[in-house]
Amino acid sequence: MAEYTTKLQQHKIEAIAALKQVFSGSKDFIFADYRGLSVEQITELRGRLREKGATFKVIKNRYAKIALDELEYPDVSEFLVGPTAMALSNDDSGAAAKVLFDFAGDSPVSVKGAIIDGNVFAPHEVEEYSKLPSYDELVARLMSAMNGPLTNLLYALQAVPQKLVRTLQAVADRKGSE
Repeated sequence: MAEYTTKLQQHKIEAIAALKQVFSGSKDFIFADYRGLSVEQITELRGRLREKGATFKVIKNRYAKIALDELEYPDVSEFLVGPTAMALSNDDSGAAAKVLFDFAGDSPVSVKGAIIDGNVFAPHEVEEYSKLPSYDELVARLMSAMNGPLTNLLYALQAVPQKLVRTLQAVADRKGSE
């Protein structure tokens, strides 16, 4: 009996290599089902994601499985079923997830799952992740908390000379009226 061998077609090898290059430029991947979206809606979604530093690509499931496997990402075969698009983010994947869930409120897009920092997230976990404050919001809160005591100290230190000046002015006004 003859052995079964598969012939690798050059265009498929090139497509997987290109996909690997795209994937290596991103650290977080959010998988979504885009079934039912019109071209205008996909264009609008891509624009919103682009504002947050993410891209939205429709991918072939088999190519994505091979490329993610070769890049040694966890197995996400359960998310790569049916029409699949990926939101690729390198900076703040929480913002991209927020955009997807906001957009899903009034359109048929649904999140299937994600790979964030090398960990696999189920759809409900991605939704919870999207509700967390962004990195910039957390830094702003931290700076505000650190700045608060210093601001209060500054006001307290300024209050002593101001009170002294007001007291001296009141004494001078009283002596001037007598």
